[in-house]
Amino acid sequence: MNSPTVNRSARPLLLLLAAFIVPVLLAKLVLSQHWYREGATNQGTLFAEATSYQSLGIANPLPQRWQILYRMPKSCHAACQERLYMLKQAHTALGAEQGRVSLMLMLSPDSDQTMLTGTDFTTAALPNALAGLLNEDALILTDPMGTLVMSYPGVSGREANLSQGKALLADLRKLLKLSRVG
Repeated sequence: MNSPTVNRSARPLLLLLAAFIVPVLLAKLVLSQHWYREGATNQGTLFAEATSYQSLGIANPLPQRWQILYRMPKSCHAACQERLYMLKQAHTALGAEQGRVSLMLMLSPDSDQTMLTGTDFTTAALPNALAGLLNEDALILTDPMGTLVMSYPGVSGREANLSQGKALLADLRKLLKLSRVG
């Protein structure tokens, strides 16, 4: 006769234990089976290893400022012009924060410089150490300390450039909000 009362008194305890143990077991199962896709808010590709101007043996051209690096191609046709326009628009869209960010056009000896007349882009010579990381039409975002943070691959087409400009702007706004440097 005592067994029904023991079962009745143990039932709330078992339900309470199940309420705490079952979610933990389910979470463990989801994580171990890789059913959960990790959340990432960045749009660009983060550099896997810490790469900086210093590790490449290069002097930081604009210390204490965020930099968007773009390699000028040999001939600046429509795709290059769209890219330059997108960069200028993204920089303007930063508003009050645009003083913290510089657009750096990296020039190789054979780069087309005809599009640069009458613009306010900052230019610098493309170092050989950076040439391997900065492909044509690609962008690299650099922090004020000279660390290469994100890269954006080259895209073609007006819509793709606009989409990438929005992604770059979103990443920049987040980084500028969180950064106390530059």
